[in-house]
Amino acid sequence: MKGFMQNMWKNRAHVIMALPAFLVLFFIMYVPMAGLVMAFKAFDYSKGIFGSPWNGIENFKFLLASKSTFINMTRNTVLYYLLFTSVGTVLNVALAIAIDNLVLKRMAKTMQTLMIIPVFISYAAVQFIVYAFISSDTGLINNALGLNIKFYSVAKLWPWILLITKIWKDTGYGSVLYMSVLSGIDTSLYEAADIDGANKWQKICHITIPSLIPMITVMLLLSVGNVMRSDTGLFYQVTRNSGILYPTTQVIDSYVLNQIFKNSNFGFTAATSFFQSVVGLLLMLFANFTVRKIAPENALF
Repeated sequence: MKGFMQNMWKNRAHVIMALPAFLVLFFIMYVPMAGLVMAFKAFDYSKGIFGSPWNGIENFKFLLASKSTFINMTRNTVLYYLLFTSVGTVLNVALAIAIDNLVLKRMAKTMQTLMIIPVFISYAAVQFIVYAFISSDTGLINNALGLNIKFYSVAKLWPWILLITKIWKDTGYGSVLYMSVLSGIDTSLYEAADIDGANKWQKICHITIPSLIPMITVMLLLSVGNVMRSDTGLFYQVTRNSGILYPTTQVIDSYVLNQIFKNSNFGFTAATSFFQSVVGLLLMLFANFTVRKIAPENALF
């Protein structure tokens, strides 16, 4: 302890600089964790969180009460995570490499700025953009192709609609981290490849992509912790919470939101969050353990 305090005093300037971020992290991310006790209580507004009676694992039983619903929404959550992560990672990397290889750097910066803009548009607005394209009456797709597809009634089409929406909104922003890695690659590697007669594709395959692998691994490891979580705005607002689409669009987070609006059961909400966090933690630890065995230098810890 004495050594710790001496080290803190020795680096007091850095400690003071990091203090605001630490306080924000502590009060926003750690203090609210005390609310997880609601997962094991029958929450009562009049008694508060800590005064409410204990009810054991009843909130977890409520989550599992409808076995078919639980299995369906869990399957959807995991499959959407795999779909979004795999396609998103490939497109993020491809876009970063494409922009990095543009000859006109001013144009590259302009394109990068334009592609980042969608991430700042809330899903409350995105739902109207999507509706403008796929509405059965006035939708651009139906009118342009002379079709009459009722998109909001056909559940099997929505994995593709949600994937396209997710890609449009997040790909530009997701490529930024990879572009920062590309800017740090030693240019002498490319110069040596030019001397050896390597073409553009060979340089990408043997220099660019291997340089990106550590960042790709870290981003995948960080995302594994959210495997049981989904973007509520995407699945609740863009789909307009249409019950007929639930077989392919209902995920755990949208189900919880519906339950809050119907029952205001915050104990159930806490139990679901607890379940999601535990599963995410275990999967992240397993993924990190696997990476550490294969490539220790790419592991988080």
